[in-house]
Amino acid sequence: MPVPNPWVFGYGSLIWNPGFAYLRAEKALLRGAHRALSIYSHRHRGTPEQPGLVFGLSRGGSCLGVAFEVAPELWPETFDYLQAREQDRGVYREAWRSVELADGTRVQALAYLVNERHPQYAGRLDLAEQVRLIGRSAGESGRNTEYVRNTAQHLLRLGIRDKTLLEIVEALDRDTGLMAASA
Repeated sequence: MPVPNPWVFGYGSLIWNPGFAYLRAEKALLRGAHRALSIYSHRHRGTPEQPGLVFGLSRGGSCLGVAFEVAPELWPETFDYLQAREQDRGVYREAWRSVELADGTRVQALAYLVNERHPQYAGRLDLAEQVRLIGRSAGESGRNTEYVRNTAQHLLRLGIRDKTLLEIVEALDRDTGLMAASA
């Protein structure tokens, strides 16, 4: 019996910037965790002095994202790449989770869940605090606002309306408009 190809579940920047070769990308549902801006970013979208916020998969609920099927011969280099990208600070814990593809097929996918014991775990911040952190922060990979807006835009293109994320983008847009008006 053939071994199924490995899959990776993307819920944030992996959706629009996977950084690895894949055979196909499918809209997918992961149950038992939800997308949340729950991690202080000290590198990619912020600094230790001015942290930004990035997504994590937090316990409870469900998350619509993208599952990427990877060719078995590319899995070792893909896994190494993901380890360097996602595990450099230990804020995520890797786990194999069942995800349901849009056609109802279930596959096992590597997912990166938030480590709630890590010092960079922000937990549940109110909307105003999220907007404040996101609006002021930038890191090695660019502005935090760009990261949040890119994720929201790509989710919408997939037909995924993340209500909480859209509220954050709307608040960022309001704040940007207020700043432009006062300049």
